[in-house]
Amino acid sequence: MSVALIVTGLLVMGVIFVNGWTDAPNAIATAISTRVLETRKAIIMATILNFAGALVMTMLNSQVAETISKMVVFEGGGNEPQIALAASLFAIVVWATGAWYFGIPTSESHALIAGITGAALAMGGFSSLDMSEWNKVLLGLLISSVMGFGGAYVIAKVIQIFSVFFNRKKANKFFAIGQAGTAGAMAFLHGAQDGQKFMGVFMLTLFYNGFAEKTSSGGFIIPIWVIALCSLVMGLGTSVGGVRIIKAVGIDMVKMEKYQGFSADLGASICLLVASLFGIPLSTTHTKTTSIMGVGAAKRLSSLDWRIVGEMVLAWVLTFPGCGIIAYLMTKLFILIF
Repeated sequence: MSVALIVTGLLVMGVIFVNGWTDAPNAIATAISTRVLETRKAIIMATILNFAGALVMTMLNSQVAETISKMVVFEGGGNEPQIALAASLFAIVVWATGAWYFGIPTSESHALIAGITGAALAMGGFSSLDMSEWNKVLLGLLISSVMGFGGAYVIAKVIQIFSVFFNRKKANKFFAIGQAGTAGAMAFLHGAQDGQKFMGVFMLTLFYNGFAEKTSSGGFIIPIWVIALCSLVMGLGTSVGGVRIIKAVGIDMVKMEKYQGFSADLGASICLLVASLFGIPLSTTHTKTTSIMGVGAAKRLSSLDWRIVGEMVLAWVLTFPGCGIIAYLMTKLFILIF
């Protein structure tokens, strides 16, 4: 077994762990902020369901992983493809850790896509990108913004219209139970989406080290041990927590009632499920935060903390060029050194 495979494999595991640590808490943030779930119990639930989502959905439909693995080609001789892949993963860890430190819920999905794209550009320019697969990323950005915001907005508005017919005490109990369920669905679908993305990168690692072969369509058949390993590492990352991110997403951005938390989680879950079934890579963070904005806007625009919203939007905008540039420079540097 080569040193390049060990180093790159450890970096992939590190990125998956960081994703579970910093990104997965978004799935349970609203349930904690509305006091439907205690933080510790919510994190345990998210740990289990992240693992289950990554495992089950990949076995049923691995199109998201295939999209990621076909998006770029690391062109170069010798160990250069492995070095470029390692550099992209290193850049992702640096970016994600920095975002966590400042409590900004940046998207590890966007960082992953930006990192491997920056590294591929450093190796072969724009010819190393498969734009037909990259278009799915752009479609995912549109879906998570429009469907996440719009879906949650509509669900919250419908509930508000019919709230005159509800007994408040019984309604709160119903939405508390409902939100516990939708928070679980969010955690499951986070594993389904993000787990697959990193499995795609792990398969690239095996391919460039001669331990995997591409199918006729250019993708991979993912072995069960890869699915289980990536799922387990993501679950372990989630178990570490992520209180800073939970506070930023679920508490600081908008003060929510239980029906709003339910609406946000349900809208985001529907969006993630549709994207997963059609093989479109979506950012869980992006989808969840736009859905929270949607329920806030359904009540009144002034209920949103626009400073927090602005910080999140800035983080999303900066992730692609920021992480991409770091990966590009790291690739050039790593190739010179190694």
